[in-house]
Amino acid sequence: MRLSFESINKNLVIKLDGELDHHTAEEIRDEIDREIDHYGAKNIIFDLSGMNFMDSSGIGVVIGRYKKVSKLGGEVAVVNINHRIERIFKMSGLFNIVKRFDNKKQAIDSL
Repeated sequence: MRLSFESINKNLVIKLDGELDHHTAEEIRDEIDREIDHYGAKNIIFDLSGMNFMDSSGIGVVIGRYKKVSKLGGEVAVVNINHRIERIFKMSGLFNIVKRFDNKKQAIDSL
């Protein structure tokens, strides 16, 4: 799993490439939390264009980051989600707490 970060107006865009599973979840969670704190991010936008697998540990990473930013009045969004990962989000109910947008610009303009 590779991560890249971009901060735009209190929005932290996190691009994930690879698999978010029980092997990578703890390291990914810690790295994302460090970047949230470093940038003082209010909202998180997950760019999932490069993600090809996610298990329940990945769901936990998303929920945990939602809890972290929602305490500060922030929101979480996803962009560029493929059909496989979209199915996981739907089945887990993540779309009840995470907003979905077609692209990064839409997400930044809406959050």
